[in-house]
Amino acid sequence: MENRLLLHICCSPCLMHPYAVLDKKFDKVIGYFYNPNIHPYGEYSRRLESLKKFSGAAGFKVIYEKNYDMEEFIRNVAFREENRCYYCLGKRLEKTASLAKSSKFTHFSTTLLYSKHQRHDYIKEAGFSLQKRYGVNFYYEDFRLGYKEGIKLSYTYNLYRQNYCGCIYSEKERFYKQK
Repeated sequence: MENRLLLHICCSPCLMHPYAVLDKKFDKVIGYFYNPNIHPYGEYSRRLESLKKFSGAAGFKVIYEKNYDMEEFIRNVAFREENRCYYCLGKRLEKTASLAKSSKFTHFSTTLLYSKHQRHDYIKEAGFSLQKRYGVNFYYEDFRLGYKEGIKLSYTYNLYRQNYCGCIYSEKERFYKQK
């Protein structure tokens, strides 16, 4: 049986190192772009276009979620902002696991495991929980070890590099400096 991995992609720079590693470990790696957390829409579009640029150049197949359900994301984190990352990570992983099951992938994972700013313990816990629920293997690897390599690769491909995680709250945390 062919080992096929569905890889959730948050953005093209975070894809660079994990893809280089996973392409050698699996028979087939296909990306999945699902990120209703990214705001504003202009930022979402820049990240989407950057991924399309890379996938076209590399011949890497990506499934693009048709719906940009920003409203659902906001409804689920409003008044629970301190727990927003748990909802956000869990929702994106669950959509990936569900699609992996219905599309007969053997594994699923996420490029969120590349970021030094993500909660790896929670991603790992959520991934293995979803593995039990959906019957598709969660692939965990700490891709932060290749962080510098990934940055170099994103510059090689001249990809758009964002400067905050994606949601409106992370944008505020990154840029708003209270006086």
